[in-house]
Amino acid sequence: MNPLKKLLLGLVAGAALIAGAQAQEAGVPLSKAPNLTNDLAALQNGAKLFVNYCLNCHSAAFMRYVRLTDLGLTKKQIEDNLLLTDDKMSETMVSAIDPEQAKEWFGTNPPDLTLVARSRAGLGGTGPDYLYTYLRSFYRDDTKATGWNNLVFPNVAMPNVLWELQGQRKAMFDKVKEHDGEEVEVFRGWEQISSGTLTPPQFDQNVADLVGYLQWMSEPTHNTRVRVGVWVMLFLLVLTLFTWRLNAAFWKEVK
Repeated sequence: MNPLKKLLLGLVAGAALIAGAQAQEAGVPLSKAPNLTNDLAALQNGAKLFVNYCLNCHSAAFMRYVRLTDLGLTKKQIEDNLLLTDDKMSETMVSAIDPEQAKEWFGTNPPDLTLVARSRAGLGGTGPDYLYTYLRSFYRDDTKATGWNNLVFPNVAMPNVLWELQGQRKAMFDKVKEHDGEEVEVFRGWEQISSGTLTPPQFDQNVADLVGYLQWMSEPTHNTRVRVGVWVMLFLLVLTLFTWRLNAAFWKEVK
């Protein structure tokens, strides 16, 4: 086999193994995230949730506030409801948190979220699937510094910022012996400790809106690109038909 082909196959296999190991480590299958990138009302609610619950720690340094007008929001609506600091419409969505303090509080600096919906894609599902499951998988864990843990991302440094909406839950585990006799914990279900301000279906819908916004933010021109691409393919199809018939007309006398 060609050495280059061996190298490429090795890289693909390695990536698959890493993604599979990550999915296995999480111990929970990824839920399918609703595709809301064409739902302006959902995206507007997702932008509000992002500004109120995510932007305190996480930045979106490649997204400008003015771009939110693409979601059907007016400049006044953005300035009155989404510009919570002295930032200008032309500026990017940068968190005001001090990186040094963040590292001291959480052990790491919160990552930028502009492209998180694309970077979190893996073997177990898409980036939105990962985020949708992750944000709904927090549970109370008093052994952690933040008081929270997550099924999808065990020992995550991030606390559950949406706990007031969701309420507090405890994860139930069963101890199961593997073939080598070692005991492992297997997730069994949830125990609700306290209720949130939203019902479970309402909370899931709000998380879906937030994930939809993160998906839109990772590529705001995605829907336009797809729409233009369809028209281009139709144009090329019609052009091919005309070219084929024109070619037949030119060569008819030669034959």
